[in-house]
Amino acid sequence: MPSPALRNDSYRTPASTVPAGMPSQKNLDATQNPNGLRIFAPDQHPAQTAPEPIAPPSRTKIWSCLIASLIAGVVFSTLTGCQWAAGSQNSQGAALYNQGQYTAAMEQFQKAIASDPTDADGYYNLAATTHRLGNQRQDPNLIRQSEALYNQCLDHDPNHIDCHRGLAVLLVDSGRPDRAFTLLKNWAAANPNLADPRIELARLYEEHGEPQTALKYLEDAVQQDANNARAWLALARLRESGNDPVQALQNYQRALALNGGVLGPNGAMISERVAALSRQINSTRDAASFNAGGTQMATPGGFNSARY
Repeated sequence: MPSPALRNDSYRTPASTVPAGMPSQKNLDATQNPNGLRIFAPDQHPAQTAPEPIAPPSRTKIWSCLIASLIAGVVFSTLTGCQWAAGSQNSQGAALYNQGQYTAAMEQFQKAIASDPTDADGYYNLAATTHRLGNQRQDPNLIRQSEALYNQCLDHDPNHIDCHRGLAVLLVDSGRPDRAFTLLKNWAAANPNLADPRIELARLYEEHGEPQTALKYLEDAVQQDANNARAWLALARLRESGNDPVQALQNYQRALALNGGVLGPNGAMISERVAALSRQINSTRDAASFNAGGTQMATPGGFNSARY
């Protein structure tokens, strides 16, 4: 089940609910501060031609410019205030959600949407919470509401990872797996250079008993973005479950090397899997050497520099 998350790109992992809010293509000119609020870069000044003589501005023009500047300042301040308010309300809602107070959490997410109607995370958080309540209460009306909210989230951010995942889960649970596959395939087709849709498709295919198809999507994902820690982690897990410890170890180590805090708590899990697989591989080699009656030769240590 997806759960609400703040706009904070700290980590996203294939097996856990994670912070929401990948920037959409329409906001590529925006940057984000550590709190996750968007800070728009200053407009780029166009190349200037040779200056031409101009007449001194009139009083009317000066006052017009001042008034325009004041209006722009008020609008910018209002927008920034709305974003901060929505972020605070999303934060409060997430805290309530984690305490199991879903109705109170929904109220905060509704306030976040009212504060900033363009905030995709507010719609996602409200959708995920409504989805959770709908499942708990077996209420089809709540499930329908959550589906509509997921779609509203995608209207505002077409590349929202967690929203795609939550909506895909809802479609599968409601007996429409074909719609879930179509949703994710369309996302991948619209973003041929983006790894995330392929990671989510791989998850869906694996859950439907097609690990080889999942493997192809993950291989494609790391080819599209060789520095995507989520893709390498998903590939490592799939290969470990497919009894390929050597490749799994390489992929886990690659994910760990790229982590940089992106995988959050899963960083510790990856370290544990690296240690466990290293022991398993060394034990297998020792047994093979003993059974062969030979002496085990020292081998260069580690797969740290290996790249899938």
